[in-house]
Amino acid sequence: MVIVFAGALGRFPIGGHAWTELQYLLGFRELGHDVFFLEECGEGSWVYNWETEETTTDLEYPTDYVRQCLEPVGLGDRWIYRAGDQCLGMDLEEFREVCARADLFLIRGCAIPLWRPEYDLPRRRIFIDSDPGFTQFSLANGDGELKETIAHCERLFTIGQLIGTDGCPIPTVDRTWRKTVFPVLLSQWHAVQNSDAEYFTSILQWQSYKDVVYNGNRYGNKAGEFPRFIDLPAATSQPFLLALTGGQPQELASYGWEITVGWLASLTPRAYQDFIRASRAEFGVAKHGYIRSRGGWFSDRSVCYLASGKPVLVQDTGQSEWLPTGDGLLTFSDRSAALTGIEKINADYEHHCRRARTLAEEYFASDTVLNGLLEDAVA
Repeated sequence: MVIVFAGALGRFPIGGHAWTELQYLLGFRELGHDVFFLEECGEGSWVYNWETEETTTDLEYPTDYVRQCLEPVGLGDRWIYRAGDQCLGMDLEEFREVCARADLFLIRGCAIPLWRPEYDLPRRRIFIDSDPGFTQFSLANGDGELKETIAHCERLFTIGQLIGTDGCPIPTVDRTWRKTVFPVLLSQWHAVQNSDAEYFTSILQWQSYKDVVYNGNRYGNKAGEFPRFIDLPAATSQPFLLALTGGQPQELASYGWEITVGWLASLTPRAYQDFIRASRAEFGVAKHGYIRSRGGWFSDRSVCYLASGKPVLVQDTGQSEWLPTGDGLLTFSDRSAALTGIEKINADYEHHCRRARTLAEEYFASDTVLNGLLEDAVA
């Protein structure tokens, strides 16, 4: 199968985001498919440069990052970055020929701000919602670019496992949302045995975008949830390390959280892997919107911790309704439950490490997830 995968690498030059795209690209290739990467910026490219702390419209900065991610894995000649009438990477006519013979045009988690005629050439178009709740609220509120993108897609998928069920306020916007999960390429994520690892860690962006209001209710970012757990380090001897982007590092440090610069700690795919592998476990606070909407969101980051044999302790978004919890993966809804989870993991650490890897193999292995996705996409 020829697959054109539309996502974002250069516009979000950070290792964790890069791995989310790579799990799909390399996973499809490992299954024997012919895969190409498209980054469509619309009329222009606006990318935040972490080092200069400025926004750049130059295409060299984002495409250098795309190249650094894809060349080492053998996809250096299979990508194109487009902004207006500019493009870097593949020859444009060659890319159009790829679209003409493609079986699938897959859009993951982003709107296509400029829909070009060649994007209608593949036999089937699908959209994967990786931000459940925020995607549907934006659609319902009239987001034009997202609405147009969705209108071109025959089938929609979401990682929000509880969308459409009783008690979940996320609107379906009169479309069917098929369920999928984030895949992990197990051959690239080996379980790491380091029982002397010290820190429960987290990689987080304090405020990734504006809060969304739907039906009078506000759905916010991690800034809306983390303060509920800000004094957690004082209640346990377990140390925590946050790779934090944004927020108030000095304030968090005053409560006992150890802080490292988030974008620097996870700038490249390799750095992101190394950070997770050096962790004892993940401690994850979710976006306020995920907690309030109860869509069953489960992070692509947590999937990487599980695959690395690292126990995961995360805030409950409803994932316990579709994933087994209590061993390897534990959830909490308040400070007391978080402390109980920490104690439970440390009391039988090796067991939780083994169970974490097993959960990754049973629920998130890329071959199973992506085969199922493709079958559902083209059936």
